[in-house]
Amino acid sequence: MHGGLVEPNPWMIAPFVLLLAAIAMGPLAWPHGWHRHYPKVALTLGAITLLYYWLGLSAVQRILHTAHEYVSFIALIGSLFVVSGGIHITVKGEATPLANVIFLLVGAVVANLLGTTGASMLLIRPWLRMNKYRLTAHHVVFFIFIVANVGGCLTPIGDPPLFLGYLKGIPFWWVAEHCWPMWLVGVGSLLAIFYVLDRRNYLRAPLEVRVRETGAGEQWQFRGLHNVGFLAVILGAVFLQHPPFLREVLMLAAAVASYLTTPRPVHEANDFNFEPVREVGILFAGIFATMMPALDWLQGHAGQLGLASPGLFYWAAGVLSSCLDNAPTFLTFLSAEMGMFAPGDVVAGVQTALGQGMTNAASLGGGVPPPAQAALQALREHFAGELATGQVPVEHIQVGVLLGVAEYNRYVVAIAVGAVFFGACTYIGNGPNFMVKSIAEQQKAHVPSFLGYIGRFVFPYLLPVLTVVWWLFFRS
Repeated sequence: MHGGLVEPNPWMIAPFVLLLAAIAMGPLAWPHGWHRHYPKVALTLGAITLLYYWLGLSAVQRILHTAHEYVSFIALIGSLFVVSGGIHITVKGEATPLANVIFLLVGAVVANLLGTTGASMLLIRPWLRMNKYRLTAHHVVFFIFIVANVGGCLTPIGDPPLFLGYLKGIPFWWVAEHCWPMWLVGVGSLLAIFYVLDRRNYLRAPLEVRVRETGAGEQWQFRGLHNVGFLAVILGAVFLQHPPFLREVLMLAAAVASYLTTPRPVHEANDFNFEPVREVGILFAGIFATMMPALDWLQGHAGQLGLASPGLFYWAAGVLSSCLDNAPTFLTFLSAEMGMFAPGDVVAGVQTALGQGMTNAASLGGGVPPPAQAALQALREHFAGELATGQVPVEHIQVGVLLGVAEYNRYVVAIAVGAVFFGACTYIGNGPNFMVKSIAEQQKAHVPSFLGYIGRFVFPYLLPVLTVVWWLFFRS
């Protein structure tokens, strides 16, 4: 360790690579044995990394920090899974291509209110039911693309990277104000592609089947709506930071209360069981442990990657978010941007001005760097309370620089959009992806393998959309 930063041997990234390879190839190369033995693979590789950090680096605090992050992750995923499993939505007869597009668009909006995890857990079962007579892989994959990832780009509630940005000082509505054009292009493009694929699939079904399955007379029906209150408790708990573990206790309490108060027929109608959350919990225990060396190496070397434009930040943050946890990846690149654009002399200039009572950019002398003047203006707009007391944290001064200079805004937007959108590139890119996959498999849906997901859907459909977003917004 150096200066509080853990510096692992780069070779220790190997267990993470091996785990990714096992998740990708295990179900194909060992279809009968993988489901029984994946816990041994994931936990063994995770244990190797944990022992290295404990005995080799004496980085016990790093292990505890990762353990806390994992507990928070599984508490959120698990509680939302249990509570949403107590809400049954009947939508049979609504599976026309246009109705499907509207459903996915609503899901993309709801993702910003309930988070991509909450929206995915609430809507995946009705989505599978409404398409059951012609359910194919593209129904599952585009649900992951749109509802579980790209849709949640407008609020800090939508996706973990944006929430961490909010905790660092990025204002709540700043994300929606600056990311809505990318959201429109991303969601709109994916919906258009989905409509073409879904209409072709729809027309392949015999006419009499289409008429019967999408005919009039079917009604939307909701059961277990008392669980909406438990959803509100979980989402409210997300914002609690102190005391430690209160957030997780409230989430788990809401899940237990939901499970005990939901009538059995509702759970049976949803085919509810705990296998999906068990699978996600075990695999992500290994992922959280083995990805520590990759994240720590990135934290120490992000400034050496030669990222000199918003476009490069977009691709770097995006590609790494597709296989690493997108939340710490976002924070790493946000820290790199702070170091690039808000170095010590800029921060010192703002602190000097504040110490002299100069809270207006116009009152600063000509020797103060322009970024410091822009930062002061941003502080007046977004941190007026702190500015009035003169006690502004260094982090907020740095955020003020990024928000105050228009060109720097694009760098922040680039890593935000990259982290959220690219989370759809793999099953492990974002928490709800694997959960949706597991639930769909339990419902006997056609779900592509890890490599099939990337080869059949990400490369031909998602990657062109990600490239268009880069071309329109981050290319220069």
